[in-house]
This record gives sequence, structure tokens and C-alpha cells, in this order.
Amino acid sequence: MAALKPLAALGQGNVAAILPDTVSSARYTEFDAPYLRKALNAAGLSTSQFTVQNAQGSDATQLNMAQTAITKGASVLIVDPLDSGVGMQIEKYAAAHGVQVVDYDRLVLGGSRKYYVSFNNVRVGTLLGQGLAACVTAWHVAKPNVLVMYGDPADNNATMFGDGYNAVMNPFFSSGKWNKVGKAAGTWDPPTALTEFLRQFTAHPSINAVLTPSDANAAPIIIYLQRKGVKAKTFPVTGQDATLVGLQNVLADYQCGTVYKPIYLEAQAAAALAMYMRAGKTPPAALVNGSVKDTKSNDNVPSVLLTPVWVTPTNMNSTVIADKFVPASQLCSGKYASACTAAGISG
Repeated sequence: MAALKPLAALGQGNVAAILPDTVSSARYTEFDAPYLRKALNAAGLSTSQFTVQNAQGSDATQLNMAQTAITKGASVLIVDPLDSGVGMQIEKYAAAHGVQVVDYDRLVLGGSRKYYVSFNNVRVGTLLGQGLAACVTAWHVAKPNVLVMYGDPADNNATMFGDGYNAVMNPFFSSGKWNKVGKAAGTWDPPTALTEFLRQFTAHPSINAVLTPSDANAAPIIIYLQRKGVKAKTFPVTGQDATLVGLQNVLADYQCGTVYKPIYLEAQAAAALAMYMRAGKTPPAALVNGSVKDTKSNDNVPSVLLTPVWVTPTNMNSTVIADKFVPASQLCSGKYASACTAAGISG
């Protein structure tokens, strides 16, 4: 990031990063916000030249934050929209005021952003599907009756995750090796996810595996299964985000694995783009390494696409622990100590 410091002197205006909420994932408070601040500061901006805020789940608040940031002199916005509706409003307002936008983590369908930064979200879904398949085999689930769950349908990432894991699972369903049971509407709200699961599980008690697209959604489902007396390594559940609870559920053999996304790389990429845009320069091809199709506008959006990793006990030490994403002292506390020792986790 220090190599970007010469761009700081060339640029004008402030950079404003606006995150969506604290409910859909704990990552925004624990990781994105501090990583963005660190990256922008390391790139040469003083604390008076950038802001990092969270809309706390409110469309109106997120739009107001963007408008206020522009009024106060922002020349670049980094926006992770609550949904494409408010994202479009923000980007329309920004364009009218000559301000450029980076879509951060979620693509605004029909938007007018300059660049998009995220992980390869279809690949995230592929890892979830492959992880469930590996788990079904390893845990000897003879007749998988699978409930497929989704994130919020208003979130384009949820759509791409689904594209990825459905491509993996559909051959199992069509061949009759697996049975697809029930139907869930989709949400990023954990209590709602539990309600959806319970509704389907009550209607279809044969369900013995569930594709859940996030650790946060998986957690209350796993608690329910444990209270019902379901034993470890019998009911495959998946997750994403490598949260502390998710990783501990993996260690306890109630969750098959979790998709880890090194968020510090995403924050650094967003900060780098903002520095080039602020200075009126074109980012290098080494940074903008791909494109993603906006299915509403049919535009191919220049993108920074990062690589997600499927994490199980075998690679926790070399991924989330090595990156200091989760402290080993927290991960391995109490009843998880023996599982950490068995997995060779230290730090």
C-alpha cells in the first residue's frame, strides 16, 4: 500500500467508504471497517481525508451518508450497498455530482459504478457445494435429503453463490443420488434463517443435510440440531465467512467447513482503486484482473476478483490463523482445545 503514496499528493477530495449493516455478517465491524481504515491510511491519506461508516441496515441512512460525504468533499465512494435499489440511488446521485463509485463486495445491478471489488462469488458457491458433497461422503450420509438455503434474494452475491452451489449439486439431484427436499425463500438474517429451516424441517423431517450460505445462518440451526440430540458428523451443514463461531462449529464436527475470504485483500484492493480514481489515473491490469456482468444493464464491469478458500481443520492453521483473522487463543478456548491440538493449530 505504501507504493500508492505518490498518488495521494496527485489526488483531490476525500474517500468515503459506506458499509451496509452489522446483521448479515459480523465481518463489517470486525474486519472491513478496520482493514479499510488501515489500507487508506497506509496508501497515504490522513484520517481527515477519508471516512468509514456503517448504515446499520437502513437504506435511508446509507443514502444520506453518501449524500453527506459528497457534500463534504468526497470525490470517490466505496459502497457496499444494502441492496441494488439504494445502490442505484447512491450511484445516480454520485454521477450527478461528478463523484466516482467503487462497488465493494456487492455489485449494484443497473448501477453506474466505475469498478467492482469482491471475491469470485460463483467460486464461493462452488466451494460450498463441493464442501457439502465431501462432507456427505466423509460423514457417511447414505441417503442425503438436502435442504438448499439461500441468502437474501435482493443481494446479487446470494444469486452468484446459488449459481455456484447449484451447479455442483444439481447432478446429484438429477441422478437420484441425493434428494432435494423443501424450499427456503432466502435471507441473511440468522433468526429468519432458523425459522425457515424449522418450517421446512417440520414439514420434511427426513432432511439430514443443509446447504447454508453463511456461518451466521448456520449457527442457530446447529444449536437447534444439538439440542435435538443430533450427533456430530451426522448432519452436514455448510457456512461462509470463517467467523469464530463458524470455525468452532467446524472443529466440533457440526459444520463441514467454511468459506474464508481474506477481507484484508478486498479492503486493500478497494483502497488502491480509490487512490487511482482520486488521482485521475487508470488502475493497472495487475489490479483489475477480471470483469463481472451486470445482468440488468448487460455491462461488463471491470473488477478485482479475489480467491476464496474452503477451510476445514486441516488448513485452519495455514489460513485463518496465519492471517491473524481469528486468534488461536479464542478459537481454541475451552472445549475446542483438544480439537485444535488434533488439527495442529497453534499461534
